[in-house]
Amino acid sequence: MRQLLKKKIIIPAFLCIVFISTTAFKNDFFEIAKQIEIFTTLYKEINMNYVDETNPADLMDTAIKSMLDDLDPYTRFMNEQDVEAARINNTGDYTGIGARVKTLKDKLVIVEPYKDYPADKAGLKAGDEIIKVGNIMVSDYKEDSGNLLQGASGSTVAVTFKRNNQTKTATIERAEVEIKAVPHYSMVDSKTGYVVLTKFNRKASAETSYAVRDLKVQGAERIILDLRGNPGGLLNEAVNIVNLFVPKGQLVVTTKSKVKKYNKQFFTSRAPLDTEIPLVVLIDGSSASASEIVSGTLQDLDRAVIVGNRSFGKGLVQRPKRLTYGTQVKITISRYYTPSGRCIQSLDYWNRNENGEAVRVKQENYNEFKTKNGRKVFDGGGVFPDVTVNKIKNTTITKAILKSGLIFDFATAYYYKHPSLSMANFKLTDTDFNDFKSYLKKNNFSFTTDTEKALYKAYETSINENLNDAIKDDYEVLVSALKTSKNEAINEHKNFILKSLTEEIVKRYAYREGLYEYYKNNDAHIQKSTQILGNTMTYMDYLR
Repeated sequence: MRQLLKKKIIIPAFLCIVFISTTAFKNDFFEIAKQIEIFTTLYKEINMNYVDETNPADLMDTAIKSMLDDLDPYTRFMNEQDVEAARINNTGDYTGIGARVKTLKDKLVIVEPYKDYPADKAGLKAGDEIIKVGNIMVSDYKEDSGNLLQGASGSTVAVTFKRNNQTKTATIERAEVEIKAVPHYSMVDSKTGYVVLTKFNRKASAETSYAVRDLKVQGAERIILDLRGNPGGLLNEAVNIVNLFVPKGQLVVTTKSKVKKYNKQFFTSRAPLDTEIPLVVLIDGSSASASEIVSGTLQDLDRAVIVGNRSFGKGLVQRPKRLTYGTQVKITISRYYTPSGRCIQSLDYWNRNENGEAVRVKQENYNEFKTKNGRKVFDGGGVFPDVTVNKIKNTTITKAILKSGLIFDFATAYYYKHPSLSMANFKLTDTDFNDFKSYLKKNNFSFTTDTEKALYKAYETSINENLNDAIKDDYEVLVSALKTSKNEAINEHKNFILKSLTEEIVKRYAYREGLYEYYKNNDAHIQKSTQILGNTMTYMDYLR
């Protein structure tokens, strides 16, 4: 009954609230005022008179989240903690212990300590499980236990943690932490510079500019810009980074919305850093939003060769709107279009399938556009690279393996079994792969495919219709075949698994900085990029 009240009455009545600050408020003032009054009186009556005890905050939270779930995943409500996290992400500065931490029910897990920051100086390592902060047991703390690690710069916090089945303690002195947008740049060879850009915060273009200038002083005559895994960020920083490589006054991106003031064109506004230096941009399936503006625009202008795998496909722009009590709502206000006119949004959240899932734009519905030199490019599915390297499809099994956390845990165990390995020529073997498969089995790794779900649903229906006796044997044969197929699927994704394991293990020994150094000698994308940039004719052929 309570769920029915939420879904049928509270949520529809609440739909209007987020849109108070939009043009709908101006155009339909009476309708919005009417719905708000209905919701207010309904909400009051339910909390006062419902047969069971209600929690007003929980009801409101459900109403907000359910409403926004019907839109897109980027339009979301932000409480005070979310607002602070967004501020840190945009500025790149905060006070803390200097480590990425994952919050679990009864512990805090150090995912990655930042080199030379407080957690690292105190001796904490990836995989350490913090069970006590000061005198507070993490398992007893009802709120976000990650907040226990925060505090003023110079203050100390004592932690108790488990490592490799041993309990240890450490005292960490908190400090100002700067999260760099460009965590690494260096020379790949005597003429090729390599710049890693991991986020588009307020320092992104300044740090990228500094890196490129410094590399040119070191002798760089060509540049590799690595946007792999970069989820995006500030749109104006994307424009500024494009501006480093194209002239002033060039159209970079256009935003289109039903609200006129959000219909804008963004042009480069400064003198460029270098409009001639050969440039390769690396992307993958996790390069999104601002990363796609940079890569898509440089592709449209024939200013760079794009190497890697198809990008994520996020062609939507959000803007935060302040609400009361320090909260915000981040609303999708427009779509963005690259200079050729394409929008690379890949999922349709407004015309969902019968299961309520967003539908991916079909390839036959892609529209063709032209780059500055007349090359064909397409909308509807992310930025397609000019050169595809090691194409990896994100399947049910790869998603399940990553979500399980067992790659992270295996890397932790591997590190303590091999405490003094050199990363110079590090390479995992078939034996290591078999060890990981045994590790999956030991930790009861399992995942359910869509085929299994459909098959079980059909068998469940046959039970209700008293037909199961006739098909039971066939059903069990199919289930057995699927189990075998799933085991074979792990072998089919050997390269993906070994790559993911290698990256996690290298970080254990050499931090993230060491991982980028490892990439320069072992990464297929960088090797291909260096090969392209090393031959002027090859480079120019991709842009004609």
